[in-house]
Amino acid sequence: MLIDSHAHLDLDDYRGDLDAVIARAREAGLARVVCVGLWRGPGDFGNALALADRDPRYFAATIGIHPHEAARVPEEDWARHEALARDPRVAAVGETGLDFHYDHSPRDVQESAFRRSLRTARAAGKPVVIHVREADAACLRVLREEGVPEAGGVIHCFTGDAPAARAYLDLGLYVSVAGIVTFKTAEPIREAVRIVPRDRLLVETDSPFLAPVPFRGKRNEPAHVVETARKVAELWGAPLEEVAARTAENTRRLFRLA
Repeated sequence: MLIDSHAHLDLDDYRGDLDAVIARAREAGLARVVCVGLWRGPGDFGNALALADRDPRYFAATIGIHPHEAARVPEEDWARHEALARDPRVAAVGETGLDFHYDHSPRDVQESAFRRSLRTARAAGKPVVIHVREADAACLRVLREEGVPEAGGVIHCFTGDAPAARAYLDLGLYVSVAGIVTFKTAEPIREAVRIVPRDRLLVETDSPFLAPVPFRGKRNEPAHVVETARKVAELWGAPLEEVAARTAENTRRLFRLA
């Protein structure tokens, strides 16, 4: 059974039909969904933990500060973030990292926030979920200087190429692919998937974003992770069932899911 290793089900995109979205995920054969909780504003880290409380055998939660928001977070919310990271209900810290495509926060502020989040994950004994866009060189530099937390981590929604994947793998990280791997223009990502060891790959939707073909352009949801896994199966030359089993095992190992 598949696991969607990264979804934002607490966003307003699902306000009107979340129960139906969850039902479709179950019908599609998903065993679990990792819900990513992010800082939204003063005192607000979203509702990922509420989803995990609702059904802890189906949902896992993370807590993070996205690089887009790094410049806006007050110190008291950094303290709240560090406390939440130690909560036993929280499976990982993140997503955190660097986004040099949009640059919604200054790059030096993004880097400082990334370093702080890595230290938070290390102190809490949790893995880290890393967002990196057009910033592989800077991300790798920070990871080499700070060190990957002992609990490990994952490059979520990987958009790099095979050399970048190898560099992250050399640091002990997992690599996760989203619906982009199904896009016609994504051959560098597909080449990367071909070289990632089968015990180091995760699949995700990044819902509600980046719906895979044939749903591209529509709101994404966890059930669509099947299409991403289908593309991985094609690249591996393996049955879909093997991809589901291996990536689910990898997700459970990284996030310490029962």
